[in-house]
Amino acid sequence: MFQTGGTFLELWRRYTRASLLEGFAEFADAESRCRRLRTFELGVIPGLFQTEAYAAALEAANVRRGSLGQAQTSERVAFLIHRQRLLEQKVPPTIQAVLEQSCLLRPIGGRAVMCEQLDHLKRLAGRPNITAQIAPFELAEQRPFVLPLVLLTLPDRTVVGYAESQLRGYLERGRTTIAAWEADYDQLQVESLSTAASLAMIRAVRKDLE
Repeated sequence: MFQTGGTFLELWRRYTRASLLEGFAEFADAESRCRRLRTFELGVIPGLFQTEAYAAALEAANVRRGSLGQAQTSERVAFLIHRQRLLEQKVPPTIQAVLEQSCLLRPIGGRAVMCEQLDHLKRLAGRPNITAQIAPFELAEQRPFVLPLVLLTLPDRTVVGYAESQLRGYLERGRTTIAAWEADYDQLQVESLSTAASLAMIRAVRKDLE
């Protein structure tokens, strides 16, 4: 029905076993079809950019807290790796990512995992279809978003947005809301560090870890 060549079926299979947030399956299907993706992230590297070790470290914390079982977290990591196939498509989408500075400084998984993750982030930022910018702490109250956000441009050029609370995710289609999010995102990009300065910050944080 969705004409995704089996992608939706695979996403749904993993969703039903992976204890993902309510609403995430719908987002993942839209993400798999998007032609442009704009994302803002706080605290952690965006999922599409995560290494397997980094993602596994995040999920291991869920096991230690008792919020998920080992089998569930393994499925969540496998689901993430499946989503990352988006980056390897023959014609991949244009991706613009703004990461708050905290994403680089939060030591997920320890030094070795973070070194690998930052190296991976640098490689991805070098791809012609990917733009990565850092929103420094100095933006303070000028940062327009208080939660992570994703904007997806679909093949028919419609734009949908995705946001999460602690308990659920929500795919937004309202034109007024989307227009406001796009305007705020444009402003965030303007006020964030340039791509060159962002890459320099990533390198500096990576060097400090040594």
